[in-house]
Amino acid sequence: MRSTAGAPHPRATALATVADTVATAAAPVPDSLRLTPVAAVPGVPDTLRQAIRQLHAALGPTAAELRPEVLEQACVGYLTLHPTGRIERAGLLAVADMDLPNTTERLWVIDLKAAKVLHRSYVAHGEGSGHLRARRFSNEEKSACTSLGFYRTAGTYDGIHGYSRRIEGLDKGQNANAFDRYVVLHAADYASPKYIAQYGHLGYSRGCPALPPEQFKDIIATMRVGSMMLLSGPGVRSRWLDGPAAGRRFVQRGWR
Repeated sequence: MRSTAGAPHPRATALATVADTVATAAAPVPDSLRLTPVAAVPGVPDTLRQAIRQLHAALGPTAAELRPEVLEQACVGYLTLHPTGRIERAGLLAVADMDLPNTTERLWVIDLKAAKVLHRSYVAHGEGSGHLRARRFSNEEKSACTSLGFYRTAGTYDGIHGYSRRIEGLDKGQNANAFDRYVVLHAADYASPKYIAQYGHLGYSRGCPALPPEQFKDIIATMRVGSMMLLSGPGVRSRWLDGPAAGRRFVQRGWR
């Protein structure tokens, strides 16, 4: 018979295993996947809130990971902005939930009137904003951060990243420097599924919402001049998140 002298008691071994498990569970997680709660936009009338819920349901499985509260932000901003003339493209919006990990296809381009997702894709955040999830945001030059808020798409050009589209920030203090910072829509190899497969996450931009090379041309073409885009994330603030104004506009014109 094999001697058991000096061997740990089975119960002691079991307790040590439990202790190791608890210690591991208690260790800090560098990039928690626990999303930041999103508050409902204040003052949104029930009629509009119900319409947004119906829109979300109609968008189907492609929009299953688009949080309803983030879609509400985008819809309220669209309805508030469009009558001001800042957004010329009716019935279309793009929304990115930058609180989702960058391993998620977290950008949606939506046809509101058809209740259809036209594009869904990965989108990179700035290297100053965080690793797997964007946690820090800035409107400052050389911050290399993503800037939250509402944007209007401007013209296209061929630059250092090839075919790109300029975007203009519409929220003073949050993204108004985007045009001067050359925050643009462009393609990047580090924003592709292949990059995720190799490294376990997307790479990082200098603040641009960079797109996969396989999809960027179609997305840029759809988001022609005068379209609205929202980059949503923790701490987003905007004068355009005006629930009562959006409700009045929806009663008058619907999604037109």
